[in-house]
Amino acid sequence: MSTPEQSPATHAPVPAPTRQYVNFAFYKIDPAWRRLPESERTKGKQEFLNAVEEYAGRVLVVAYSSIGIRGDCDIMLWRISYELELFQDMTTKILASGLGQYLTTPYSYLAITKRSVYVDHHTHENQESKRLTVVPGKAKYIFVYPFLKTREWFLLTKAARQGMMDEHIEVGHRFPSVKLNTTYSFGLDDQEWVVAFESDKPEDFLDLVMALRETEGSRYTLRDTPIFTCIRKTLKETLDTLGG
Repeated sequence: MSTPEQSPATHAPVPAPTRQYVNFAFYKIDPAWRRLPESERTKGKQEFLNAVEEYAGRVLVVAYSSIGIRGDCDIMLWRISYELELFQDMTTKILASGLGQYLTTPYSYLAITKRSVYVDHHTHENQESKRLTVVPGKAKYIFVYPFLKTREWFLLTKAARQGMMDEHIEVGHRFPSVKLNTTYSFGLDDQEWVVAFESDKPEDFLDLVMALRETEGSRYTLRDTPIFTCIRKTLKETLDTLGG
């Protein structure tokens, strides 16, 4: 029977590094909200802000707007926490706010951080594949999508998959202006991964995606849509893009 890894000095179990829960929540506003009196809209937005700020220190929230970019969602909250239940608690209060009563959630992706099983031979400090914590950058844009591989991919040998991932990683290193955040959804949600690319240069992300299409591993992609392009703003600025 296997036993937990133990410390030589104390023979006590060594605690595993703590992994984070990650949620990308996309909201769509009912146009009826824009016809409300200005005072009511202002009050509703403040209640939304209060609902989020109540969880400061427990849930990291990064806000983005997709107004004018996608037609099926308007804003996105990238939420990171060590407690899954806090996403539910916060959302309950958001939806009870004056603004929240006019919101729907067309997309919401749940994932967890995990060390990559593929070795990146081009190692560098704090690289994405070795982190169990998500560290959002300060880039102006984020590009988010759910990702699934075919079953044939998982039936390949580890060596075969590693070889294709080496090519994938090498292509990614050609675009240092694009930061990748990979989180895992196996068994938790419909997708297998959620990937979020941060960059100040959308053109570099476009070129990266085109280059990845030409890699061997691309033939094993089952689904990588919908893809969301969002612009980072403060939470207040994000809510202001809704109108009013």
